[in-house]
Amino acid sequence: MRSSRAYRRFVKNRAAIVSIFFLALIALAGLFAELIAPYSYEVQNIDRVLEGPSKDHWFGTDSLGRDLYSRIIFGARMSMAVGILTAIVSVVIGGIYGAVSGWLGGWVDTLMMRAIDILDAIPSLVLLILVGIVFTSYQPFENPEIRALTGILFALSIVGWVSLARLVRGQVLQARELLFVEGATAMGASPARILTRHIAPNILGPVVVMLTFQIPANILFESFLSFVGLGLQPPFSSWGVLANDGWRAKSSPHLIVFPGIALFLTMLAFNLFGDGLRDALDPKT
Repeated sequence: MRSSRAYRRFVKNRAAIVSIFFLALIALAGLFAELIAPYSYEVQNIDRVLEGPSKDHWFGTDSLGRDLYSRIIFGARMSMAVGILTAIVSVVIGGIYGAVSGWLGGWVDTLMMRAIDILDAIPSLVLLILVGIVFTSYQPFENPEIRALTGILFALSIVGWVSLARLVRGQVLQARELLFVEGATAMGASPARILTRHIAPNILGPVVVMLTFQIPANILFESFLSFVGLGLQPPFSSWGVLANDGWRAKSSPHLIVFPGIALFLTMLAFNLFGDGLRDALDPKT
């Protein structure tokens, strides 16, 4: 009954519905980029360098004659993959850490929270750059694309789980005082069973909502790292790489306008989707 009411509240939010269809379209475009993109992301044509939008190249071409429309589609795959995968890793790490801290309480909770305070004291951007550089430099992968991608994934996962751990801890501290948890404890249920079967379903709403806000934040961080040269590098394509190329070619504004629009619309869609979920799952707010 509660889930049906939340569903009815969500479908009434037109902005959230449009956003979820837009995000699904972006995800499918990135997943099937080879079938959708008219050109490869790395095919060069020096006879058509820095051309504006045309019927052959809808978004124009870059400084090496590569089709910008195709590169944006392939960039969607990389940017969405980074945002979603790092958010999932953050939920797993932060969920387990926060649940253990909130359930055990006492000195264990104090010690675990002080560790989070130490990580929180370091500026996120500095930590992202530091971890990204170290991990990219010393990992064993020979493929440069895999090296850069795994470095970004590791850096964003290290940073992103902290806020989720705080949220889960607070939710667990509240939930463990409720009657159904006390009843399960009195019946001899193990802590693991109580956390997974009783508490987790009741705190899933706030976690999912926070996840929808963390994914665009991770996409934006990936774009920033690629923009400043610490993420993916050409010829590999992500929206941050494309924005960096556009920033260098100031005489061709289409090179930064179209990647910027794609990034802006995706950020907006995720935030509207998250707002819709928050209103549906927690109407009191």
